[in-house]
Amino acid sequence: MAVALSVVVPVKDEAENVGPLAREIAAAVTGEDAEIIFVDDGSTDGTGAALKALKDEIPSLRVIQHGRNLGQSRGIRTGVRAARSDVIVTLDGDGQNDPADIPKLLAVLRGPDAGNIGVVSGVRARRKDTFSRRFASRLGNAIRSRLLDDGAIDTGCGLKVFRREAFLALPYFDHIHRFIITLMIREGYDVRFAEVNHRPRTHGRSKYTNFGRLLVSVNDILGVRWLQRRFRANAESREI
Repeated sequence: MAVALSVVVPVKDEAENVGPLAREIAAAVTGEDAEIIFVDDGSTDGTGAALKALKDEIPSLRVIQHGRNLGQSRGIRTGVRAARSDVIVTLDGDGQNDPADIPKLLAVLRGPDAGNIGVVSGVRARRKDTFSRRFASRLGNAIRSRLLDDGAIDTGCGLKVFRREAFLALPYFDHIHRFIITLMIREGYDVRFAEVNHRPRTHGRSKYTNFGRLLVSVNDILGVRWLQRRFRANAESREI
């Protein structure tokens, strides 16, 4: 049965974070006909069991498990494919995105001038990360924005709202979650941004390192540049 809103949260080894985060999301979407989908991406720390234990407490919670770790992008895609709404919200599973910002982004997507909006992306106003991570992120965003010309200044923010059909029509590759804005523009959609809160991580460790992210980002940016160059604009098709 279709619902009005699907919240998708990919998680990997976040056993201590999933309970508080799921309760915050449930509170943030109170009044919505919503489902909350956590995708456990091959955790080994009991994340799956922690989520399963929440299902009686949060009836709208659905839990999907990957048989092994497949990465954040695949986790998002799995959740979006399973979603029963055309409106998708995504958040990181570390608790640093604030679910209280969800209504703000939804208001933009559902606004009176929202006709062609494909994605509303959060921009972390005051990041609660280390200096080295903030510096690397700022540098990386500046380079990629110059090369891809998409106007994005914070592609690493996991809090986004987008149309399910629009997302699933994008070309899939690992780490696509960092290029949703670029690819939505490529497909002819409007993109909007909204400042959102950012909180310090209270449990667990990040799955990314600055160096590791740099290595994959170079190849990914070149690949997305190729996709931009090889795309011909959309045109209406009709049967005659």
